[in-house]
Amino acid sequence: MQLKFRMIARWLIVLMPICLATAIADSAKLDTIRLPDGFKIEVYVDGVENARQMALGDQGTLFVGSRGAGKVHAITDSNGDGRHDLVQVVASGLNMPSGLTFHNGSLYVAAINQIWQYADIESNLDEIAEPIVVYDDLPDDQHHGWKFIDFGPNGELYIPIGAPCNVCDESGYALIKRVNLDTGESTVVAQGVRNSVGFAFHPISGDLYFTDNGRDWMGDDSPDCELNHVSEEGQHFGFPYVHQGDLLDPEFGKDANPDDYRSPLVRLGPHVAPLGMMFYQGDQFPATYQNNMIIAEHGSWNRSNKIGYRLRRVSLNKQGKPETTTFAEGWLQGEESWGRPVDVLEMPDGAILVSDDAGNRIYRISYTPN
Repeated sequence: MQLKFRMIARWLIVLMPICLATAIADSAKLDTIRLPDGFKIEVYVDGVENARQMALGDQGTLFVGSRGAGKVHAITDSNGDGRHDLVQVVASGLNMPSGLTFHNGSLYVAAINQIWQYADIESNLDEIAEPIVVYDDLPDDQHHGWKFIDFGPNGELYIPIGAPCNVCDESGYALIKRVNLDTGESTVVAQGVRNSVGFAFHPISGDLYFTDNGRDWMGDDSPDCELNHVSEEGQHFGFPYVHQGDLLDPEFGKDANPDDYRSPLVRLGPHVAPLGMMFYQGDQFPATYQNNMIIAEHGSWNRSNKIGYRLRRVSLNKQGKPETTTFAEGWLQGEESWGRPVDVLEMPDGAILVSDDAGNRIYRISYTPN
């Protein structure tokens, strides 16, 4: 197959001197972020255009996808101080490569209707080998076509396929499937999923948990976006018939019964746009954070008063019941936002990284006991 996209290897030194005014402005903005006691946020790396999903390579390379920029970034430690500081664009001209993941030495990139594999990519970031398409049985719609991808505990690739609309009933869409890349066989894991752009697997049970963005144009306060739990493969989560577990769609839900569908684990609020999520497994944060979920809320765009633009923490008690609190907020000041969290990634030292596609940067949140 002839490669449609030109590959560019271009080094951008991030740790170059910046003007004092910009540094002061960035510091002032970070001071508006509210975190629990003992936590600290800082700009980890700047100049990562349209930063979306993140993944860490076996040799420590931080890979970051984009959406509007159409690029894949590789970020490395240029001086051996343990901090990623050197941004390389390793691919460009891709079709909304929002999602990527690293698995068995290869980087996998989702570009709407194709999954690309960059084999052994960390061996030579200056001269990237030509990638191959490993899966292309996907729709080519751009509406909700950008993807968050990851490999599950079973070694198969999980791929959400968003609805190609605000609300519609189209076969082959609004689902999450898993794919065996060796055989090409796929299985629907969850259906009735309008637009999931983030998921994670429970560290103990291996169960899939995913975020879902609720439909638009039903008012400022409905429906809620969702955090969902797949307890059995093939479950239906309601879209387009039922939203937030109990709200019938005015067009498609007239004959629907909410009891026929899986209800959300957590109703996160209307139009908050939850995206990337993770289960915290490090030992830097307090022990009470162990196996808690951290969710990035990208923030509302179609609401009279904006909400979201924050990180939420969800813990599960022994009965599996969720408790939800705000972990980090302040990217939204009044009706003005200066950043939009997209994805969260745990680092080997137990700190977490947060990508911001509006600020073109990645933050680091760490904890030091008082």
